[in-house]
Amino acid sequence: MNLRWFEGWAAFGLAALAWGGGGAACGGEPRPNILVIMGDNWSWPHAGILGDRLCKTPTFDRLGREGMLFTHAFAPHPSCAPSRAAMLTGMVSHRLEDGANLLGRLPAKFAVFPDLLEAAGYQIGYAGKGWSPGSVEESGRTRNPAGVKFASFDEFMAKLPAGKPFWFWFSSRHPHRPWTDARENKAGMRPEDAVVPPYLPDQPTVRDDILNYACEVIDFDSEAGEMVRLLEDRGLSDNTLIVMTSDNGWQMPRGLANCYDSGTRIPMALRWKAKVPGGQSIDAFVSLTDLAATFLEAAGLPVPAEMDSLSLLPLARGESQASRDAVFVERERHANVRKGDLSYPVRGIRTRDFLYLRNLSPGRWPAGDPEYYWSVDEYGDIDWTPTKALIEAGETDPVMGHYFRLAFAKRPAEELFDLSRDPGQTNNVAADPAYAEALGQLRGRVTRWMEATGDPRAKGETDFWDRAPYYAKPSRQKEE
Repeated sequence: MNLRWFEGWAAFGLAALAWGGGGAACGGEPRPNILVIMGDNWSWPHAGILGDRLCKTPTFDRLGREGMLFTHAFAPHPSCAPSRAAMLTGMVSHRLEDGANLLGRLPAKFAVFPDLLEAAGYQIGYAGKGWSPGSVEESGRTRNPAGVKFASFDEFMAKLPAGKPFWFWFSSRHPHRPWTDARENKAGMRPEDAVVPPYLPDQPTVRDDILNYACEVIDFDSEAGEMVRLLEDRGLSDNTLIVMTSDNGWQMPRGLANCYDSGTRIPMALRWKAKVPGGQSIDAFVSLTDLAATFLEAAGLPVPAEMDSLSLLPLARGESQASRDAVFVERERHANVRKGDLSYPVRGIRTRDFLYLRNLSPGRWPAGDPEYYWSVDEYGDIDWTPTKALIEAGETDPVMGHYFRLAFAKRPAEELFDLSRDPGQTNNVAADPAYAEALGQLRGRVTRWMEATGDPRAKGETDFWDRAPYYAKPSRQKEE
């Protein structure tokens, strides 16, 4: 068995019962409905309940108060399609072949939990992004791995047979760039309320960018509120397991496509009124990958042995899990922005005290080549924002050059950040002798994880993810 949480644990598997149930979950009671509400590039800690003064999120706040609020939730991969693939399969992304790349394939040989729920009698569907961007057809699938597409949750519910349990994924486009929607939310916002992280310059342009992003977070929360109200109107609220979360971090420099917290740490709340006591703040480390086992357990179904997923429901019961002292993160090719279609492979571990990252090809540009190659732009793994333009223009400036190097410059083979002193993760202490012991321990944990999960890169350099097809045309006409 391949395991994500392997240290100190036997192989994790569930029998066909869950919490004492058989075909029905939880002691023969009706199986729960399951609703996933996912933002697109919504980063920690941008929600009211998490202390953000701009992002007014009454729906998320309510779900967190009435259920479980996870304070250390992470995307396993800081890139949309690979992170979503890990969620759907319950497997770490380096086991998914092309599924670890953006705009690639999620081969049909990898089972996804919506299909397992459907086979067990659930009505399944999604609206919005689903598993994307990538090629469903080249994956050998006849439909998106998320299931049957609907225009909206309203349409899905209108066609739902009476009494049939459902799984539905609303995959919003907010707060993905461009941050141009819901600008009416900006009225009354104050630039001084924007929290500028230490990896970005504290400039008016940056503060305004953060305000525009906050507008989209508010819009996303409003979408979520409409779905929660629909469940209440239909009397389905109590026995619907709702998860509201994100796929990865925001589209600021050093965010999306980076394994720092700004690219991987995400808001997450789970509410299931019928079974999960409210008011729980969960400090254990959890991952999007864990949702597969969570939903299967809730539905009274076994978790396939090949999954690396670990159910969140034992945490609701107050059970401790020693393996939740850390989460592993990784990345392969995000956009196709390096000559030769090259990936930028990273493997790492986030504990309570440290973030350790292993850059497996440190000679490559982490944000993409300085010259436009195929996709997006110069340094194309960072999507365009006014903030990116500001930093890029300041490469030689004595002050702005610091932020330029953080975002664009090449990085060493190893990075280590002491979170007690450097929560913004801008000061790499990997070469500091005072951290030699911590560095060695974390290096060993990442190596053992790679080996235990069958990571091809544990056996040495591989060019598999460089050679994997990229299903997008050039983003602009190349100059002759």
